[in-house]
Amino acid sequence: MKRNQFSFIFMAIFMLTMLSSCKFGRFIWYNFADIDDYKIFPTRELQASTKPFTFYTASKELVPSNRTYEEAELSYDNFLDQTKSVAFLVIRNDSILYERYFDDYDTASIVPSFSMAKSVTSMLIGCAIDDGLISSVQDPVSKYVPEMAKNGFDKVTIEHLLQMTSGLKFNEGYFNPFGEVATFYYGLGLRKSTENLKLEAEPGTRFAYASGNTQILGLVLDHALAGKSITDYLQEKIWQPVGMEYAASWSIDQKKDGIEKTFCCLNARARDFAKLGRLYLHQGNWQGKQLVPADWVKESTRVDSTGGSSKNYQYQWWLPTQNGDFMARGILGQYIYVNPQKNLVIVRLGHKVGTNWSEEFVRLSDEY
Repeated sequence: MKRNQFSFIFMAIFMLTMLSSCKFGRFIWYNFADIDDYKIFPTRELQASTKPFTFYTASKELVPSNRTYEEAELSYDNFLDQTKSVAFLVIRNDSILYERYFDDYDTASIVPSFSMAKSVTSMLIGCAIDDGLISSVQDPVSKYVPEMAKNGFDKVTIEHLLQMTSGLKFNEGYFNPFGEVATFYYGLGLRKSTENLKLEAEPGTRFAYASGNTQILGLVLDHALAGKSITDYLQEKIWQPVGMEYAASWSIDQKKDGIEKTFCCLNARARDFAKLGRLYLHQGNWQGKQLVPADWVKESTRVDSTGGSSKNYQYQWWLPTQNGDFMARGILGQYIYVNPQKNLVIVRLGHKVGTNWSEEFVRLSDEY
């Protein structure tokens, strides 16, 4: 065998080994988060509901007005296309008033949630408290994950994690292959990586958005469930009862005994994401059945800037204004926006953010 052929084979084997066993290798290969990433990670499956709920389709479509984007006036369809959207739904009073898909996506296309999963994790924490699996948001993390007491997490409460005020030392930079978020996203052994996290500030003194907070919530939930997977709990408490039309999945760190990446990576379709918004639009009640405690929904979407909290963030939900609206948000421009005053749910999924969607949703609320 010629030397250059041997070198090529050696490098190919080396790269395959890196990709399969090393988060650094996977980071180099995949480079940055993408909406096809649900294909590269192992997952736990969510089954479609046996009694699917479907939104009505309005008899008359209501198309938003033109938008000025990059100094050009565009129809709303073109605006969505130019901002790299792949799915967009406007739903009012359970009727789809406007729905568009781009780049070969359609109603059955899977898109990962990215950080919208943080809001779903919050839903499950509320359910676990209601079920008596978690006593209170004032419980310290170490009550459920004793291994973390040594790093100061006997002083960090579940509420600190929900509010992003834990004082966690965590590099949120997606471009840093050596940062914590890359370890959490691409790496194996997520339980151990989470248990090894440390603090850099006094809990309850400042807001600092960090995905590690939500993964610790996931670890707390994992311990509280005592053998049941987080995906199975989501299936039982929300996915089946709200009538999800499609099967979905939650990405995990490894095939054997893996844990859900609760800071990201719930993989589903646009209309089913919209149902999560509808659930909170109705204070956790679905067709007369209380799935998430109403008090939890209220607490999760109110403005609170005490204890170092941000007035724009509450229990893993973003608050774009101080007028009662709220949203789940993902890094590439994944959004579930809810405006209770207008009885409105908007879902936007895309390849990248593209524009200031917080302002855009408020403007759309005025139009609808």
